[in-house]
This record gives sequence, C-alpha cells and structure tokens, in this order.
Amino acid sequence: MTSIGASSGMVDWNLAVATATRLVRPGPDVSRDEARAVVAELRRHAKASEEHVRGFTRLATEEGHDTPVLVVDRPGWVRANVAGFREILKPLLDKMQERRGNTPGGAVLGAVGGKVTGVELGMLLSFLSSRVLGQYETFAPATRELPAGADGGGRLLLVAPNIVHVERELDVEPHDFRLWVCLHEETHRTQFTAVPWLRDHLEGEIQSFLGETDVDPMTVLERIREAAQSLAGGRPEGEEDDGGRSLVELVQTPAQREILGRLTAVMSLLEGHADFVMDGVGPDVVRTVGEIREKFQQRRAKGASRLDLALRKLLGLDAKLRQYRDGERFVRAVVDEVGMDGFNRVWTSPNTLPTKSEIAKPADWIARVHRKPES
Repeated sequence: MTSIGASSGMVDWNLAVATATRLVRPGPDVSRDEARAVVAELRRHAKASEEHVRGFTRLATEEGHDTPVLVVDRPGWVRANVAGFREILKPLLDKMQERRGNTPGGAVLGAVGGKVTGVELGMLLSFLSSRVLGQYETFAPATRELPAGADGGGRLLLVAPNIVHVERELDVEPHDFRLWVCLHEETHRTQFTAVPWLRDHLEGEIQSFLGETDVDPMTVLERIREAAQSLAGGRPEGEEDDGGRSLVELVQTPAQREILGRLTAVMSLLEGHADFVMDGVGPDVVRTVGEIREKFQQRRAKGASRLDLALRKLLGLDAKLRQYRDGERFVRAVVDEVGMDGFNRVWTSPNTLPTKSEIAKPADWIARVHRKPES
C-alpha cells in the first residue's frame, strides 16, 4: 500500500486507506481476460474522447497542461482520493490540531481521535468507492503508483469495476456506455487543461472557505461519525440529522455561505457542461446514447435504498445531482442563444463565471457578459 504520509494529527490517513480497502465491496464477477479487455477499451475510449470533446467544445489544451488518464479499481480510487483530501484539507486540519493541542489532554485526545476519524473516514470512502464511475481529480499530488500532471495538475480516474457494474445493471450496450462515460470525464479534464487559471481559482475559493471555518474540532468529527453510523445502521429509526443539512452546511459562517454560493455555481457549470457535451457528442459516436441517457437519468433520480438517500443528504451528494440538472440547463440555454463560441466566454476569467443566480437565469449571464458597450 502506498503511504499517504504522516499519520499523526486529526486524521490517521493511512488508517483511512487501510480501513476503506478492507471494507470495500468486491467488484462484479469478471475473468482476468475480461478485466484486461475492459481496461484496454477504457484507455482507448479515453484517448478517442479527447478529439471528440475538444472538437465539440472548441477548447484546446495548452502545451504543458496535459494530465494522465488512469484506469483504477476501487482501492485505487480510495488511495487517490485520500491523497487529494489530505492535500486540500491540510490547512483546516492544522488549524483544528492547533486548537486541540491548546486544550488539557489535547495531544492524547488528538492521537486517539485521529485513529477514530481515520476508521470512520475509511468507512465512508469504502461506501463511495463503489458508486463513482469516473473523476477528474483536480488537486492530485503525484505518487509512484498514481502519477499526476505537472505542478499538481490533476489526473483523470476511470473506475473500471463500477463502470462494468452499472452497464450490467442498466442492461445497456457495454462499448457504448464505456465511451459515454469517458466523454463526460474527458470534458472535465479538458475544462481544467484548456483553462489553466481554473484550478488555481477553485483551490483559492476552497481554501478561503476552509480558512473561514471556526468550529470546534469535535463538531466536525461528530458529523463524520454520524455518516459512518448511518452506514452501519446506527442512527435510531426516525431520527433527523440536524434538519437534513449536509456536512458542508453545518460549518458555515456568513462569509462561507457567500463563498459556497460561488463554488456551487462553478460546480454546476462544470457538471452541467460535461453532461451537455457527452450528450452533444453522443449521437455521432454512441449509437445507443438515447437509451443510455434515459436509463441513467432514471437511476440518478431513483437513487438506491433509504440508507443511500440519507447518506447522500448528509454528505451533500443530493446537491451534486441538482448541479448536473441546473448546470446542463444553463449551458444549453446559453449555447442556444449565443452559440458555442459565445458560451466559451465563460472561460475568459473568474469574472465571467456565472453566479449562482445566473445559473438559474441564463439570460442574466448573457446580458452581463455579452452586453454591448454603450456608444
């Protein structure tokens, strides 16, 4: 197993990886030859998707900003995400560790708490690892097993067992479904490699959000514990989780709410753009795209068990589903009105990104960004 770094502090990251990889569900039943064929096909589709996506979006990757595509299993997804979490959460966890260290017995509590949190985080990651089809990991420190782009430039992950599981569950044409998934994820890769300022802007917003956090460490750890208890069926029947608020919503200050509004708008744009592109490219290269989209939308809307729905609410995953829908409507409306080149003005600078209210009212973004100067 790849070491994630020091295990001291608020979270024992190595224990989180060990717990998640121990608890992760086995993937679908495939032979070794079938698995090799799936991996090879996903790599081919990922490569082919580059040309499809860049031709459709008219976005070109700048030289030196390309990033690797990795086909991984569920433990590989866990390791990659723990490395990313550790990188992006370090300032917040250092702050929480300092606060705890100034309390009586804080050092001892920190060591014990870090292991408890590592186990509970591992439980959550094991749950999520069977649900993610692909992911563009924006803040990805490179390791020997998991390379990343230059200067922490990210990497695209395709989770092979999950893709096979869903294509079987939906009973769709496997080769078409694999290409369809690659089109979505390649769009995210293109967004960040063709718009170099986007990564730094997003990281700055996230760090500003975390920097505003002024909450007792135990409150954050308790939120993680509640999510882990939900996984184990530990929440009493009928008990509400703080009015249905997510982990993110529970630690907001007024300044954080403002930052979160901007982040929500950006994420809606990115997810909606990826959905728009995968369906826009689809008819030319994915013969059964209509069937795939219909069945996949039904799966998204239906969710799974009551437990799954409760976890999605607690972790804020239901908000991600809204981002796909609202963002896709925004992109479609703008492209219909001003064309793809007109839409691409969204990537000019942070000032041309849509606000949360503009995501809901695309005409307002068009009026602001495309308004003619007064003569």
